Amino acid sequence: MRILDELEGCAAIGISGHENPDGDCVGSCMGLALYLKKALPAARVDVFLEDPRPELKKNIPGADQIITDFRTDVESYDAFVILDSAKNRISGAEALFDRAGKTINIDHHVSNPGSAMVNYIDGTSSSACELVCEVIDWSLMDAEIACALYIGIMTDTGVFRFSNTSKKTMQTAGELLTYGFDFPAIIREVYFEKTWVQQKMLGRALLESKSCIGGRCIVSTLNHDSIRSLGGVGKDVEGIVSALVTTTGADCAIFAHERANGEWRVSLRSNRIVDVAVIAERYGGGGHVRASGCTLPPERVIQMAIREMVEMARAQIDAEKQDRTRSS
Repeated sequence: MRILDELEGCAAIGISGHENPDGDCVGSCMGLALYLKKALPAARVDVFLEDPRPELKKNIPGADQIITDFRTDVESYDAFVILDSAKNRISGAEALFDRAGKTINIDHHVSNPGSAMVNYIDGTSSSACELVCEVIDWSLMDAEIACALYIGIMTDTGVFRFSNTSKKTMQTAGELLTYGFDFPAIIREVYFEKTWVQQKMLGRALLESKSCIGGRCIVSTLNHDSIRSLGGVGKDVEGIVSALVTTTGADCAIFAHERANGEWRVSLRSNRIVDVAVIAERYGGGGHVRASGCTLPPERVIQMAIREMVEMARAQIDAEKQDRTRSS
């Protein structure tokens, strides 16, 4: 797909991504928006997202222009693009998407069946930003567009250490680096640095974590009162599940935190065996084989749900063990 062909004649274009936007979501939305503003200077391009984390707003060019209250004077956009998400996760932008003359969905989540009139879905890609790199004209690439897209690729691959990193991913990231932004500082600030509150939250989650399946699965939860007592908000739990899954001997990790409205957001990660997308889909969520999530309603007993998830992980680990035994 060539995005300019799909947007030919469009005077007003809306862009959005999933709730609680991460680096790939913000990076892909802003990377595409910056590109379209350059390629279609007469067009209006608006990005609608929940307020990104401070480190993303600081490092992703144009992020300060994101419309976080989802208000606009445009009654109906000529085209609306969803990135890094299906329609059901774009929060306050869903009505804008539904009213648009043309809808486009670009995503790398295997659980996304395609939510638009035009769908560009590739579950083998590392990130939505990598897909944006495929649909734009690189002759218009510049340092700001490259920086936004690099941040998305870098964060969704865990600084190129997750299994979704391919040869093409590395080649694309390498090309983006040639545009001259300060990538060492960006990696440090966006991926590794934590605020003092975030560090305390990680410490609490680690202290309260449990080892399951003989150490193959690490589980932790933080309720809303715990988060608030440490001076934090929901965004401050970012990265906890990734820390849990780095435990020696662990193949997967499950982390749940309670939101102010009583919902539980569950994040799942795995290293080699467990397909966490299958587990998340069982609870109405989805994502990647190695990184997925779901949201449980307030009335759901979180500990019971987590026990069910652990048993699903156990079944996959046991099945893999049996397969190895039969083949040896």
